[in-house]
Amino acid sequence: MSELVGIIGVGAMGGALLKGLLTSGLAPKKIMVADAAPGKLQQVADKYGVITGDVLEIARTVKIMFIAVKPQDIKNLLVQLAPLLQPGQLIVSVVAGVTISELEHNFTHEIGVVRAMPNTPCLIGEGAVAISVGSYVHKADLALVESWLQNLGAVHIVPEHYLDAVTGVSGSGPAYVYLLIESLADGGVLSGLPRALAQELAVQTVLGSALMVKETGLHPAILREQVTSPAGTTATAIFALENGNFRGLIQGAVKEAAKRSKELGKSE
Repeated sequence: MSELVGIIGVGAMGGALLKGLLTSGLAPKKIMVADAAPGKLQQVADKYGVITGDVLEIARTVKIMFIAVKPQDIKNLLVQLAPLLQPGQLIVSVVAGVTISELEHNFTHEIGVVRAMPNTPCLIGEGAVAISVGSYVHKADLALVESWLQNLGAVHIVPEHYLDAVTGVSGSGPAYVYLLIESLADGGVLSGLPRALAQELAVQTVLGSALMVKETGLHPAILREQVTSPAGTTATAIFALENGNFRGLIQGAVKEAAKRSKELGKSE
């Protein structure tokens, strides 16, 4: 196998993986990319200076390959890859709903498989990435992949049965936060603020609050209590949120997203 690293699929998440590899210091000429859309492939090559190839060439030549295709495309892709893969090669899959065992089942050799669940903030290097590891992954290869993925955000190695819950929290979670920001800004407008100012305040408030939790290491409930004076504005606002079952709605959203993730996996 060559020292090249392969990426199959250079859409939003494949593009984020590519940026992560480049940020880690991997030279563009050490990366071979393939995509079903020739125009997109050429655009990526022109922008980053990486090597272009096809699926078969990647399977024959690279030791580690990232697969970032749509779930409905994975079966046909595996049909092409399986006859060419050799022991010692490693696949890192970000394909939603396809388990490690389902991937391994397609191969006649003991091929290493790592399954990754990233989220969209990976596009700016502030994501959360959960990874699960198959039976045939070498420790050195896993350490290398983990070091690359750390350029996308925080990386957590978890048992695979956690990944549906991970989807509910961090995979779908950015949408909940965007909805919160939108609602905060709308509340500001309702209370008389100009739209642009309300949004800036909402964004910075969510960003700063998240960093407070991260940097202090304190439980969110403690930080919340520090803001909540007796009979004050925050206490009144918290009462309104609790009266509307705010916690239950968020917990229910996570649970429903995790449930749907499990359903999608079974349907593939």
